[in-house]
Amino acid sequence: MTKPQRPTTRLRRLIEGDGIHVAPGAYDGLSARLVEESGSELLYASGGAIARSCGIPDIGLLSLTEVAARIEQMVDVTSLPVIADADTGFGNAVNAVRTLALYERIGVAGLHIEDQTFPKRCGHLDDKSLVPTDEMARKVRALAEARTDPDFVLIARTDAIATEGLDAAIERARAYAEAGADVIFVEAPETVEQIEEIAARVPQPKLINMFHGGKTPLVPRDHLRELGYRLIIVPSDLQRAMITAVRRTLEAINRDGDSGAVREDLASFADRERIVRTAEYLAIGT
Repeated sequence: MTKPQRPTTRLRRLIEGDGIHVAPGAYDGLSARLVEESGSELLYASGGAIARSCGIPDIGLLSLTEVAARIEQMVDVTSLPVIADADTGFGNAVNAVRTLALYERIGVAGLHIEDQTFPKRCGHLDDKSLVPTDEMARKVRALAEARTDPDFVLIARTDAIATEGLDAAIERARAYAEAGADVIFVEAPETVEQIEEIAARVPQPKLINMFHGGKTPLVPRDHLRELGYRLIIVPSDLQRAMITAVRRTLEAINRDGDSGAVREDLASFADRERIVRTAEYLAIGT
């Protein structure tokens, strides 16, 4: 019998190919199950969506253990390789190595770490501040040396476009690649021309953040693939869809006392139980 590939190996094979792969953003076990059910190849554990699911903004308020506990819930209920948001590593290089060790232990396939100061803020918010390039490069190098699985994918993110400009962001990206990052993530380019220039000047595999309403324009997937982007994350759109659906259902409940008016929008009782595999759990030991 052929042994299944580890999630880390599956993710690494994807980024080493010439295709482009989309990772929808999940934030709990149920959303992770829905991502897998949809036929997606990958899952993105969005730190911002996890924070907002706790009712707080994405400004670095959650601790490493809080974020990791939620990511572990997602890893436990899906077979998809999980790319996890690791913020800044939750501190300095020592903290980042601890973050890596925890993420490896719970079964994450790869993580991205960013060059903002700690605590960070959402990449599409204003007024960010960054650590020096060499400090971030040392952090990336420490992670590359500390991983126990050589296939574990390290993604280095820079938020420098908003604070230092595109040229500086590209210089940072090159430094992080030199330090050992497998994939480069230049956050929040604001034009198609910037997206294309990043691709032309950064030869390493690249990740791009594509979500409706952000600072980055939506670009067709095939064009991104031709430019050398290998991963697309869509961090918050599932959560935003959930907000709209819940508001619509609450409006009906508060108006009518039940949700009958929106029944066509509701998953059936049976479908809900199928998604969380109730029958499979109840069959254990019988």
